[in-house]
Amino acid sequence: MTKGLNNLQYAKGSRKRVKRIGRGQGSGHGGTATKGNKGQHSRTGAKFRNWFEGGQMPLSRRIPKFGFVSPFRVEYQGVNVSRLEDLAAKGKITAEKIDPEYLFSIGAISSRNRPVKILGDGEITKKLTIAAHAFSKTAKQKIEAAGGSVETVAR
Repeated sequence: MTKGLNNLQYAKGSRKRVKRIGRGQGSGHGGTATKGNKGQHSRTGAKFRNWFEGGQMPLSRRIPKFGFVSPFRVEYQGVNVSRLEDLAAKGKITAEKIDPEYLFSIGAISSRNRPVKILGDGEITKKLTIAAHAFSKTAKQKIEAAGGSVETVAR
């Protein structure tokens, strides 16, 4: 066969014929229509939830449970004072008062809905007025030592 766009063919074995079930004996899938003999799955309208294990004790009940997860846990977004110092040095912090909304707008935090906690890692020399949902003890000391002030915002 000559090569050319008019002679293109699929590679041998790359395409399978569709298994047309429930179309009688002549289709090669007659009788039970590939569903096996008897049982719920061979019947019409058979439905099982994806996690159903045929009456066997489900995995979620076999695995041991331990520990406790508090439904009242608050997950803060942490911002270190060294990060604030870097942002101020780069000229990104220009506002008088820095609040969570402002931190989100300059890209210091990733979510505007989660509360913000200022952490005390690093040093700060700039005099900043910072409003956040929570402050660590060392962060509060470092900000006030630099001449700045802290303000706690309600969640």
